[in-house]
Amino acid sequence: MVQKSKPPAAANRPELRGQPERRGQPKRRGRPRAYEPDIALGKALDLFRKQGFAATSLDDLSAATGMNRPSLYGAFGDKRELYIKSYQRYRDEAGAAMVAIFREEMPLRQRLERIYAAALDIYLSGDTGPRGCFTVVTAASEAVGDPEIRAMVLDGLTGLDKAFASCFRRAKEKGELPESADPFALAQIASATIHTIAIRSRARVPRKELEAIVKGAIDVVIGAKG
Repeated sequence: MVQKSKPPAAANRPELRGQPERRGQPKRRGRPRAYEPDIALGKALDLFRKQGFAATSLDDLSAATGMNRPSLYGAFGDKRELYIKSYQRYRDEAGAAMVAIFREEMPLRQRLERIYAAALDIYLSGDTGPRGCFTVVTAASEAVGDPEIRAMVLDGLTGLDKAFASCFRRAKEKGELPESADPFALAQIASATIHTIAIRSRARVPRKELEAIVKGAIDVVIGAKG
């Protein structure tokens, strides 16, 4: 008795499963990454600037970045590491906005006006209101108990002092300041002005009032000449 051959099982026939047979194509492995790390870090930065470290929960960060906790840990580490990465991102972006103004050749008063205007643009930004300066308003409070964050804050503060001191030394050499002027002392005054407008902007002091503070500080510095 001749046995009829059985047709191949449907499981072995792709066309019967509703899927065309495909040969020579690489198989996809794993799930595609559903987020962009740079965008996610920017979202975390916005949240930390607004709420600070302690008030920002992992659930908040997950909602803001669109990433679940395992994905956050895998991409950025724990909450503290993400905070530090966010702070470094802020420093890089703020520094990029300022460095050209410090380096370009221009009269001292114009340079100071442009520096403070750029600072106000940063401090008064925010979808829900002014956020101030990450260093002065947010990171300084964490610096008390965290040596790494403290080192970053101190580096930012001293870096600003040095940048101002350098531009005051150049101004002194060009005769824009008197021989008796102390570039570093003037730099500390200039930095202190940055700090006060950062704090006041966070408190939603109007820009017009902040610009009046800036003008007074510049007059004090420039007024040191004769």
